[in-house]
Amino acid sequence: MNRLLSLFVALAPLAVFAQPDTGGYNRALAAFNAGELDTAAPLFFELSERASAPEVKGKAEYFLGQTLARKGLPVSAFIAYAAIVNAGPSHPAYLKAVEGLVDMQQQLDEHNLIPSILNQAYTNEVRDQWVTLPKEVLARINYLVGTVSQRKSRFEEARSLLEAVPRDSRVYAKARYLLGVVLSDPRFPGRPGESDVLDRDALAAFNAVLAAKDDQLDLRATQHLALLALGRVHYRRGEYADASAAYERVPRYSRYWDQALFENGFARFQNEDFGGALGSLQALHAPQFAGAFQPESWILKATVYYYSCLYDEVKTTLAAFDELYGPMEAQLEPFTGEDVPLVQAFNLVAAENRRLPRPVYLWLRNNERIREVMRMLERVDVEKRALAGGPWRGTPLTAQTTASLEDVRGTLLQVGGTLAQSRIREAADNLRTFSDQAEIIRVQTALDEKDLLQAGVDQKALLTRQSLYRPKMPGAAWNYWKFQGEFWIDEIGYYQYTLKRGCPAKTAEQQP
Repeated sequence: MNRLLSLFVALAPLAVFAQPDTGGYNRALAAFNAGELDTAAPLFFELSERASAPEVKGKAEYFLGQTLARKGLPVSAFIAYAAIVNAGPSHPAYLKAVEGLVDMQQQLDEHNLIPSILNQAYTNEVRDQWVTLPKEVLARINYLVGTVSQRKSRFEEARSLLEAVPRDSRVYAKARYLLGVVLSDPRFPGRPGESDVLDRDALAAFNAVLAAKDDQLDLRATQHLALLALGRVHYRRGEYADASAAYERVPRYSRYWDQALFENGFARFQNEDFGGALGSLQALHAPQFAGAFQPESWILKATVYYYSCLYDEVKTTLAAFDELYGPMEAQLEPFTGEDVPLVQAFNLVAAENRRLPRPVYLWLRNNERIREVMRMLERVDVEKRALAGGPWRGTPLTAQTTASLEDVRGTLLQVGGTLAQSRIREAADNLRTFSDQAEIIRVQTALDEKDLLQAGVDQKALLTRQSLYRPKMPGAAWNYWKFQGEFWIDEIGYYQYTLKRGCPAKTAEQQP
């Protein structure tokens, strides 16, 4: 009896303090269930800050996230869920918060912050617990963490995670695409000895994307990326006709069509279809792509002319390259140094900025991860305004949530600045590289012209004797229209050159 009494005495203070917690929690939960979110959120917030019972405090933190999500504040909700996930598996709402975090990632389509949080949390210690999550949630986690592993070049880990995404998941196509990218990466472990096997598996992954059903997330865009990736694998393997066929399947005016045109130009050139290569570049240099940052396309065009010994055309092409891209390298130089703050680098991209060359500015803004940062920053500002003018204005809930949103904003600016800085340096490196290549072609052209002159070859007469014929028609349903300097929207992408060759015939001694 004395023992029971002492136990009761020891527990009495807990019961006294827990009772207000329980009552407040029940009132908050009743308001939440009744859809009275404006009432529920401040109650859950107060409990999350002051509740003495860990179970009540933990549930209040989770339902605060749920309330914010239902209120249409997904960034604020993701912050609440992330705090629980970062607290670890001892939190009473840990797995529910993981599920909520994945839901917010889907709603926000956020691929920078949330995947990193999941990656840090997805350790060997919690994997057995996470397996109990709903199947689709676990599939999305494997895909999202797989994206982080791929970015960090942890290829075997990425492969394992991406292969774990089941066929009936809505992110299956995205996971298969990324799996193909991982397997086809030249840095993949064991590639020198297993190149054919890895390429075969990569091609199978890309073809699985093309065969995926319409219930997949972002299916069309993912399929267009898979076609580009198919072309790249075939190109690297020297299968240039197959590469060209893949590039030509990318739909006209897809977001990735200009990239497909450019890469198809290389495939056609390597397949010795010089007229087809120039046709792809003719489309890429149409007015509809004015402002595109494609310096290498002009180097390819000059290379095609060089291999055809059309030296005047080589010079004209390189002059166009110099006029278009020559000034850009100097314009970029002030923004490529280590001393450029990340926020300043991001601000160069986030708003219309005339200090950057417009083609580079557009190229930067077209980067998917930079676009995502801009979209998230806009979402953060929307939520800050909603809190400042909403029913919780002036409350501790609004003050703390707004401060957390500002922290997220600062992190996003750092992420965006890192991405922008990297891309600006990449653009500057590209300009230097292709300027050097242009100079090499220019010098080699001059040397070859000198050799022809010394050999007594009359190149103009050689070209005059040749005739130009219409290109071969692909089929009976096609019509031929001679290009007369006008770019018609329904003709872009279907150009085909026919070329003369200014190279003298090789003598018997020169034949291989």
